[in-house]
Amino acid sequence: MAQRSHFADGQASLFGGDETPVPPGAPAPSYLRDHRARLRQRFREGGADALPDYEMLELLLFRAIPRRDVKPLARLLLDTFGDFNAVVSAPERRLAAVAGVGESVITELKLVEAAAHRLARSRVLQRPVVSSWDALLSYCQTTMAHRETEQFRIAAEALGITLHDHLVIGRSRELSFRAEGLL
Repeated sequence: MAQRSHFADGQASLFGGDETPVPPGAPAPSYLRDHRARLRQRFREGGADALPDYEMLELLLFRAIPRRDVKPLARLLLDTFGDFNAVVSAPERRLAAVAGVGESVITELKLVEAAAHRLARSRVLQRPVVSSWDALLSYCQTTMAHRETEQFRIAAEALGITLHDHLVIGRSRELSFRAEGLL
């Protein structure tokens, strides 16, 4: 059975099996340093495609929880939310409900989400128009696919904007009203 422990930074952690807490201020054990160095190197050499979702989460969690094995938390987050994108875009209140997730973890995850949104937005806004169907779907997937509530974004006739399509964006697919003959 796992027990709960708290570090000085307020980050709650789960311990089970052979995991042991590291006192605040103490360096991480060598097996953690070596594992983290290997993951960072694999990421630098192969990019995101070189790592499964749980290892990408581990890389993020390293910064939030510097002296603990974060693999169990990464796997718990994936079991809870489904995939990397769903974890990063999960509402703060749902993240906080996961054992082992504290303010520093939430901040790291929300920082990544905000950076992804800013990148997607700038790619669209730096162009005069969305240049292709794929670019539009990419933008919509990034900004809307993992939201818990529906968003409705439209063309405005009062501004002289023509409605070309109505899209429903889901986690794994999208629906075009125009393509379905509904518009």
